[in-house]
Amino acid sequence: MTAELDAWIDKMPIIAIIRGVLPSQAVDVGTAIYEAGIGIIEVPLNSPAPFESIKRLNKTLGDKCIIGCGTLLSNENARRVADAGGKIAITPNTNPSIIKCCIDLGLTPIPGWATPTEALLAYQAGARYLKLFPAATYGVKHMQAVRAVLPDDAKILAVGGIGSSKAIKEWLTAGACGLGIGSEIYNAGRNPSEVHQRALEIARATRLSCSTYTEQIHK
Repeated sequence: MTAELDAWIDKMPIIAIIRGVLPSQAVDVGTAIYEAGIGIIEVPLNSPAPFESIKRLNKTLGDKCIIGCGTLLSNENARRVADAGGKIAITPNTNPSIIKCCIDLGLTPIPGWATPTEALLAYQAGARYLKLFPAATYGVKHMQAVRAVLPDDAKILAVGGIGSSKAIKEWLTAGACGLGIGSEIYNAGRNPSEVHQRALEIARATRLSCSTYTEQIHK
């Protein structure tokens, strides 16, 4: 799964967070996001019936997208995510037990961290994708400082308070491998047409930022 996630991150480094989605809406919302060019979709577990949403998304889009959960707080829920067909498991904190459980289940863990201690603890537990959360609170310079002491194969995702074109460019050019974006794409009840349009705007801003970054590093 890590290779598949790597491929999508390289292609479009955005995780679309659809907090609050209902199972009856999940496939339409997920399809709208995928058709906009974003192929990693997170259903936070504090959404209504999240395991059913993950199951439906995986059945319809699982061969095209990477579907998984967010706000994972227990090993039992990790098992339920795996049973529903999820492929990634994103947490708001660093819990070595959950990280190891996810790996054993074949899920790619993406644990949340805020300090160097938490980031290194997550890495030592087996995680290679590490989620700085809430990113907007800690900022780009904090990420860069912590990145300097992490192993080379650790990859940082920035999540929380990111969404504007300026912020997307800032984080990606500073070294984040990807971004988690929620309300700028989806809020509970938002119709698929609007979700699609918002996802398109995020995807376009991301492509422009990645292109700019590529040009800068080759100068």
